[in-house]
Amino acid sequence: MIINTFSYLWKSTAIEAMSELVQHGFTVFEVPVSSPHCWPDEMSGRLRSDGRKQLQNYGATVRSLNAGGYDINLASPAANMRRKSTDHIKDVLQLAVDWGVADVVISPGTRRPMISPTIPQALGWFSESLDVLLPMAKQAGVRLLMENTPYCFRPTIGELVDLVDDIGDSNLSIVYDVANAAYIGEDPVASLLSHHSHIGLVHISDTGTDVWGHDPIGTGIVDFEGLGQAVASVFSVDDVVLEIIREEEPLQEINDGVEELKKRGWKISV
Repeated sequence: MIINTFSYLWKSTAIEAMSELVQHGFTVFEVPVSSPHCWPDEMSGRLRSDGRKQLQNYGATVRSLNAGGYDINLASPAANMRRKSTDHIKDVLQLAVDWGVADVVISPGTRRPMISPTIPQALGWFSESLDVLLPMAKQAGVRLLMENTPYCFRPTIGELVDLVDDIGDSNLSIVYDVANAAYIGEDPVASLLSHHSHIGLVHISDTGTDVWGHDPIGTGIVDFEGLGQAVASVFSVDDVVLEIIREEEPLQEINDGVEELKKRGWKISV
């Protein structure tokens, strides 16, 4: 299982967070790209090299970098804003190369909530951004994974699958976030069973429907028994990211999350 360091966002750098977590048996991570936790523009070559050496000394790896979706917009109507967004993801791709990371998570982008541009317009702008990024991802040996965020302009699994099929590039896949899916009324178990071949990673946490969350396992509406069975039958727990977001006592929350999953039949070794 992959552990997301999101809960350490304001407390420590990514390397510091991972150095704590490896002492408790966790060795594979997803890192959110957010300043000051992990921001490529603020990381010198020496800092990146030292970070990779530390990871190697720990016997740890970063499986994925989550490039974020609030400060950037690959589907912006403005060409210069799309360039700023692709430039940021280029920096994330370079950090992925420096740290030996396989996947970079991206958001398809957003539309204005009032008098929105049409979906075909947004798709066109997003495709222009991918025309820039996909050749770079291929050269870097890194896969881009679109996430089903509730605020993006293609939030459902069906819409993302259609995007992947339409673009038809082996360096583009999906990260399926079950809390995001459940929050918008989608069935994560049925979606994983139906679309697992299009999914590269799965983010797991719980949520309610009134408030969007990435909450402790068993505190919301996600069916983790059914999800565990689906992962075991069509996916792999090695491609599942535990993304409980709790700023207070993050290590305890992660440990509790793993134990709760085991109680629900998940086969996890850390």
